[in-house]
Amino acid sequence: MINNRSLLIVGGLAAVAWLASNSLYVVDETERAVKLRFGEIIEENIQPGLHVKVPVTQTIRKFDTRVLTLDTDASRYLTLEQKAVIVDSYVKWQVVNPTRYYEATAGDELMAVRLIQPRVDESLRNEFGQLNLKQIISEKRDDLMTGPTSDLDSLMRDELGVAILDIRVKRIDLPEDVSSAVYERMRSEREREAREWRAQGQEESERIRANADRRRQVLLAQANERSETLRGEGDAEAAAIFSEAYQQDAEFFSFWRSLNAYRETFSAEQGNMMVLDPSSDFFRYLKSPERPEG
Repeated sequence: MINNRSLLIVGGLAAVAWLASNSLYVVDETERAVKLRFGEIIEENIQPGLHVKVPVTQTIRKFDTRVLTLDTDASRYLTLEQKAVIVDSYVKWQVVNPTRYYEATAGDELMAVRLIQPRVDESLRNEFGQLNLKQIISEKRDDLMTGPTSDLDSLMRDELGVAILDIRVKRIDLPEDVSSAVYERMRSEREREAREWRAQGQEESERIRANADRRRQVLLAQANERSETLRGEGDAEAAAIFSEAYQQDAEFFSFWRSLNAYRETFSAEQGNMMVLDPSSDFFRYLKSPERPEG
């Protein structure tokens, strides 16, 4: 009797434990869940905490609602000017509607990734097709992803129950043929800019040189004018001094001028020959150094 009672107690406890383990479940803080009965959703978006379900007939599907990263494959896109670029990007996404997510993917994360990736590829292809190469390689290229992120987010919420939080471009490469063309164009632009700078420098140089030459001519003209003025003033002053000296003693002044004339005329360095009448007035002071009677 005692053994049978013990077995019943043990069996009852086992039944209670089984019932509890199959009736109670916990949804973690990073999860959301849906309740199914024979595969049909009967309770949506179950929040974190301890919950109860009917064993056997009801099942629980839990989904990770943390922000997930989809690292897409590098793809080749054409720009507005029909030039190819190789774009490597990634997507940040999150489950926001567990019911829609379960209906679209059966709760399979790999299935969700396979559905999201082509949508991202299509969105980026359309976006890059509207941009030229200069816009794509600019420093603000991350801002260009705002439009595709917003559009894809709205679409994915409706189709998959997931939010597209961000689309980021990790790297943009150019195919070898396009790279060569781009580098050649950049080199040509730099050479053109260099020619423009050299032309501007040459023009500025010519302007400075012309101004300097003009200033030089003005300074020389002013200097010449000043020198002629000073020379004229000196000649006038010398003439005035000679005139004053002449008026004080005309005979002595005449004698002094004759001596200078003799010195210049009979200098050995001159080697001059003169044919004059010996009685000429030029030799008056050689004949007699005495002052003539006046």
